[in-house]
Amino acid sequence: MTALALLFGAVAPVAAQPGAPPAGSAAMRQVVSWVIASGDNQQLPFVIVDKGAATAYVFHPDGRLRGASPALLGSALGDDSAPGVGDRKLSDIRPAERTTPAGRFFSSLGLDLAEKELVWVDYGAAVSLHAVVTGNRKERRLERLATASALDNRISYGCINVPAVFFDTVVRPAFTGTSGIVYILPEVRSLGEVFPGYPGGVPPRVP
Repeated sequence: MTALALLFGAVAPVAAQPGAPPAGSAAMRQVVSWVIASGDNQQLPFVIVDKGAATAYVFHPDGRLRGASPALLGSALGDDSAPGVGDRKLSDIRPAERTTPAGRFFSSLGLDLAEKELVWVDYGAAVSLHAVVTGNRKERRLERLATASALDNRISYGCINVPAVFFDTVVRPAFTGTSGIVYILPEVRSLGEVFPGYPGGVPPRVP
């Protein structure tokens, strides 16, 4: 079975409310095909976060799509976390430093300081994938997730926010009892620069 057949075959995309995800980009399809063909996910579940489409895709280890959802991302454009950003208070993080870093991250379920469950993407930079935070009503995070456009999904300090129902029914089950790989697509650099082992990129590293 080909990579694209696995992607669009037996398991159809699951769109979590309140909004449906847009169609997958060419870059997302390329990365999925590479991951499945090369086995880069090491037989682990994996997530692809397409920053351009503001969408998170969750896959079974064999490449079948478990579900997809709109996502909120860092408000600043960029593919790298600012040095030491994970050790700072949110109020000390400047607007230009509120990026969602691109790359390949060995990830697992964990807890934040409030004992809420999340998937740690880059623990050192305090970047995680978690249910949407709605404490600041002025940010309109639920409304942003519900719109068809990806242009208003840049609002976080760098974390990836998804609807709570998507986290509970798709993300958490995928990572329960196992670790996984989170691939965050770049928006400034090339795929080969940020993904070890990608054709034309740097040699792969075992986490």
